[in-house]
Amino acid sequence: MSEKITEDMSRARKTAGAESRRDQVLTTKVGLHIPAGLSFEEWERAGRQLSGLLNSSSWWLGDWLVYGKDQYADRYDRGIRAAGLQYQTLRNYAWVSRRFELHRRRPALSFQHHAELASLPVDDQETWLDRAERMKWNTKQLRDAIRAERAGTPQPTSAVATTRRLAVPDSRLQWWHKAAAHAGAELEEWVTATLDAAANQLLEEADLPLARTARALDARGAIVPAQ
Repeated sequence: MSEKITEDMSRARKTAGAESRRDQVLTTKVGLHIPAGLSFEEWERAGRQLSGLLNSSSWWLGDWLVYGKDQYADRYDRGIRAAGLQYQTLRNYAWVSRRFELHRRRPALSFQHHAELASLPVDDQETWLDRAERMKWNTKQLRDAIRAERAGTPQPTSAVATTRRLAVPDSRLQWWHKAAAHAGAELEEWVTATLDAAANQLLEEADLPLARTARALDARGAIVPAQ
C-alpha cells in the first residue's frame, strides 16, 4: 500500500512539474519557448530576467578573457576557439572589464553604461557613475550628458530634461555657441529666442492668434535676435 502511495505521489509531482514548465518561458539554444496565453506580468518578468542575464554575460565573458590572457598567454587563443567565440567579439568586453575592477561595478547600471566611461580617468568614471545611478539615466542620456559637459552646455537636471535635448553634431553646436556669444546670451536662451522669433514670424504671416502668445515672451526677458 505504501509503495503505491509513493508511486502516485511521485507521478503527481512529475505531472505538476511538466505542467509548470508548460506555463513558463523556457530558453533553448535557438530561441525562447513562450507558452500561449502568457500574462503581461509574466512576459515583463521574463524580459527583466533576460536583460539581467545579457548584462551579466558581458561582464562574465570579459572577466573570463582577462583571466585567460593573464594566466595562459600562450594558450588562451585555443581556449577561445574551443569555446566557439570570436576574439573580436570579446575584446571590448575584456577592455571594459579591465577598466572596472569588480568592486567598482554598479549593479544598478548596465555593462554599456560602464563601456561609455571606460576611456575616462578613474575619478571621472566614478563621478559619472554616481550621476547616472542617481538620475537613472539610460546609456543614451549618459552619453548626451557627457557630450553636453564637454561642449560647455548646462547639464540636464533630470531624465525628463534629457529627453527634451536635441541631438546635434558637435560642429553645429560649436557654431551655435559662437552665435550666442556674439549676441551676448547663454546658448539655451539664444536657441529659445531664435526659435521663438522664427515661430512668431511664421504665425504672423499665417495671421494666427497664437502669434500674440509668442510676443509675450519679451515680457519674460527673452532675447530676440536683431532682424
